[in-house]
Amino acid sequence: MLVPRPPEPAGGLPATQSAKLPLVSVTCPKCGHTQAEPQTAYSTICKECRQHFRVQEALHPETKAAEKIIERKRVRCFQCGAELDVPVAATSSMCKKCGSHVDLNDYHIRQTVSRNFRTWGRFVLEEKGYVLNADVLAGDVVIKGRFIGKLVAERTLEIHSTASIKGSFTAGCLVVPAKHALRWPEPLRCGAADIAGELVADVCAPGTVWLKATARFFGNVEAGNLVVESGAVFVGAARVGRAAGR
Repeated sequence: MLVPRPPEPAGGLPATQSAKLPLVSVTCPKCGHTQAEPQTAYSTICKECRQHFRVQEALHPETKAAEKIIERKRVRCFQCGAELDVPVAATSSMCKKCGSHVDLNDYHIRQTVSRNFRTWGRFVLEEKGYVLNADVLAGDVVIKGRFIGKLVAERTLEIHSTASIKGSFTAGCLVVPAKHALRWPEPLRCGAADIAGELVADVCAPGTVWLKATARFFGNVEAGNLVVESGAVFVGAARVGRAAGR
C-alpha cells in the first residue's frame, strides 16, 4: 500500500520539517496582509490576495537610495530674458525658449584683456589684471585691478582699494569690504549696499543700505531702508522710505 507524500508548503519545505522551524510574521507587499511563515522559507502565497511573493524580500525590504538633490539657481537668458533654472555646478546652459547659449562660467582675470564678458558666474579681476574697452555683465563681480568700460553685476559687486575703475557700473548690491575704501564722484545707483570699509559717495538704492560696525561713510543716502550698526561712522544726510532710492 502506497502512503501519500505530505504536501509541501508554499515555502518549499515538507510539512513535517516546516512545523519544526520557528515562524515569523511577514507582510504581503501586494495587499498588506500579515501571516506566519518559516523564517528560512524562500517564497509563499498570500492567504488573503493569493498573490505570490518572496518571504526574504518581505522580511528584509531594500531601502531605496535617497535621491540626490541637485542644488539649482535661477538665471535669465541674455537674449530673450526668459528665466531658467540651472544646476549650481553647471558651466553653461541653453535657453529653452530661444535656444541661445547661456554662459555660467567663473572668470579670473590676471593679465591684460580687451573683450566683452557675459556670464551668470563669478567675474574676478585680480590686482595685476587689466580689462579695457569692455562690456561686462556677470552674476557676481570682484574688482581689485584696473577696469575701463561698462560693468553690470546682477547680484553683488565687491570693490577693493586697489581697484581703478573708469566708466560706469551698476550692481544688485554694492559691497565695500572691511579695510578697503571707495571714492566715487558721482551718485552711486545700486539695488542695495553692504559697507564694511570706507565709502565716500552719495548712494541711491531702493533696497537696504547696511553700514557695518567697521564702516566709515561720507555722503548722502537715499534708500528704502538704512541700517547703521554700533561703531559705524556716518557723516551726511539720509532720506529713508519706500519712495527713496527710486
